[in-house]
Amino acid sequence: MNGMTSAHLPPDVLVVGAGVSGLATALRLAEAGQCVTLLDRGPVARESTWAGAGILSLLLPWDYPEAVNALAERGRRLWPEWIERLQALTGLDAEYRVSGMLVADAGRTAQASAWGERYGRRVEPPPEGLGHSAPHLGDGLWLPEVAQVRNPRFARLLESAVRTLGVEIRPETAVTGFDVRQGKLHAVETRAGRLVCGRAVICAGAWSRDLLGPLAFGLDIRPVRGQILLLSGRPGLLPCVVYRGGRYLVPRADGHVLVGSTLEEAGFDKSTTAEAGKSLRAFALETWPALRAAAIERQWAGLRPGSPGNLPVIARHPEVDNLYLNAGHFRYGLTMAPAAAELITALVLGNRPALDPSPYAWPGA
Repeated sequence: MNGMTSAHLPPDVLVVGAGVSGLATALRLAEAGQCVTLLDRGPVARESTWAGAGILSLLLPWDYPEAVNALAERGRRLWPEWIERLQALTGLDAEYRVSGMLVADAGRTAQASAWGERYGRRVEPPPEGLGHSAPHLGDGLWLPEVAQVRNPRFARLLESAVRTLGVEIRPETAVTGFDVRQGKLHAVETRAGRLVCGRAVICAGAWSRDLLGPLAFGLDIRPVRGQILLLSGRPGLLPCVVYRGGRYLVPRADGHVLVGSTLEEAGFDKSTTAEAGKSLRAFALETWPALRAAAIERQWAGLRPGSPGNLPVIARHPEVDNLYLNAGHFRYGLTMAPAAAELITALVLGNRPALDPSPYAWPGA
């Protein structure tokens, strides 16, 4: 059926959550010939997918465990072909580009070099002259292969691709419960009515644990607020992504620069604070003084799906045979999206996955 949905037939797979994880999962399932319906409690891709900075890399990859690196590296390798195919399918441009990332005051150069050798990644001294613009460069490192994408534009592109493949998208359709009997999900209850489905994949990001309620079964996924400042500059003012001390600067092609991001345990509060705005502005000017010429244009906040060790859960439910989860990617949902969608689709369809799924199993299973 190539993803075509009939009003008289329940979908093969119901995907709950229309952020990047849900959209990528729905896309992959539709490409595999499944009839897919995609729900979201709000507009499509307006939470962390829209709010993020779009860096397609772990920020300090040599500080992460193997399971996080394996998923991120698989995603990074899939991204170039994935974005090319999606842009050709939709005719939209998500501003994917390889801009490189300067890691200021990197330290741990031996670990970074070992990571580069292990994964076939280039880890080099900063290009000559770059340090003159970055007083805090210190013993910096240059990762020339790091790419980025413009989040809101990519969200529109991915939504368009999913619709093109025949997936039915139902925004503003909040899930209110699950009809589970004898270890099987029979239907999902929503504010718009009851939806029968063959299988369901929860991709609700920071809301996944609360949405599942008594079915959460040991999940530890929580909202972690991140605030970002948007500066309006000129093209070329910042030549690459710059990471320093847990925060980053991301240049866009039109001269805008994103300054991020805070890590705040604030529950589901998405409000912004003047204190965070001042702190981010100070970080930008200390890190790249030329940004003094860039005016503050906007500030916003998003809620990341925080998880222990940044490790997502991509797995079948331990007690409900036809219920699955793809959530908890923390800061790296965009980076991991094609690989996570590939893995959950293999599990749903009973195919052999490209990655070992065991590190992403449901906690307590």
